Amino acid sequence: MTTGREKRSGRRQLLQGALIAGTALLWGFDGPLWPEPAECQDTKPSTGGKMVGVLEFTGEAPVPMGQAFGAELDGRMYTNLSKLNAESPVTQIEQFYIRTRASNLLDSHKRWLVHVGGNVAKPFDLTIEDLKRMAGPMGLHLMECAGNVRSVHFGMISAASWKGARLSDVFERVRAKREANRVLISGFDSYTTKSASSVPGASWVFTAEELKKAGAFLATEMNGSPLTRDHGSPVRLVVPGWYGCTCIKWVDEITFTDDSATATSQMQEYAARTMQNGVPQLAREYKPATIEQAAMPIRIEKWAADEKISYRVVGIVWGGSVPVKKLQIRFNPEEEYVDVSDFQQTGNDPWSFWTHAWAPKQPGSYMIRLRVADPSVAARRLDAGYYIRTFEISEI
Repeated sequence: MTTGREKRSGRRQLLQGALIAGTALLWGFDGPLWPEPAECQDTKPSTGGKMVGVLEFTGEAPVPMGQAFGAELDGRMYTNLSKLNAESPVTQIEQFYIRTRASNLLDSHKRWLVHVGGNVAKPFDLTIEDLKRMAGPMGLHLMECAGNVRSVHFGMISAASWKGARLSDVFERVRAKREANRVLISGFDSYTTKSASSVPGASWVFTAEELKKAGAFLATEMNGSPLTRDHGSPVRLVVPGWYGCTCIKWVDEITFTDDSATATSQMQEYAARTMQNGVPQLAREYKPATIEQAAMPIRIEKWAADEKISYRVVGIVWGGSVPVKKLQIRFNPEEEYVDVSDFQQTGNDPWSFWTHAWAPKQPGSYMIRLRVADPSVAARRLDAGYYIRTFEISEI
């Protein structure tokens, strides 16, 4: 069955211009846009020395990084990945990416309730106090927007330490009817102004088993502090290993439904970005919006030792279900892939860090592309060159 809530459960659309701009930087009308090739590179590791600078990635838009801008549906903040390191893998709250800022209609002083209803024997409300009593440490988890693109420096990805109430614990309080095998989770999403690029309505339909398997929870804190308004205060959904479009903010309703549930407009909008087969009309036709194996460089360091210049690529790897043993890198399409020199994926969520020592033989334009050495690992975005980044070498 469908509910009245489903009728209004559209979802903000991604900024089409940002997606097109990010894609255009990677692909021309006839295929990839490669920089002018440089000669073969020497990949022998550098030894010691001093870091003397960090190179900028080229061909990426000059958007603000690490600072919130815009309002409501058009509000954004992009994480500056170049500042990440293995010693501090957690993204500070004030740097954690934002896809939509809080509505001016959101009343912070109103007593917050999450209504649980639909195909259940007895609907009930969960207060924020109920959720806080149920909450416990949920660990460190990464979140990535399905529209994380090159034009915003891939800044729509972050990782935080969370506290919240497991949905499996919430479900134990529910007497769901036999046919109620799906769960619609919705959040407050009404605004004072109309956006030219997005529509309100935040919701996603899951199966209860999908949510339990993912370890999904209703978050009340991140990094030891209450959620901020822009990050979904007082409560947001977190589905570890799934794209951020499923992690509903300002959750106010959990509705049990059945196999006749239609896909929300949010699901339809994100169908391509979550790699569905077309745009299904029914929720049951959707594959889980899980993040496949992915990797990208986040920083190019310039090192000096014994009057010689070398470079070190620093990157992150995330996604997938099983850690991979080997990641490979190449610099420009005419080169052969080589193994990343310092790589170990310790887990799939959150990210792991890797480095690759590299000594180019001549100045020029370079394009970094990565791949998983195991062809059986699903990594469609990575295989398509989605996370390619370019840069210029002026000194060797």
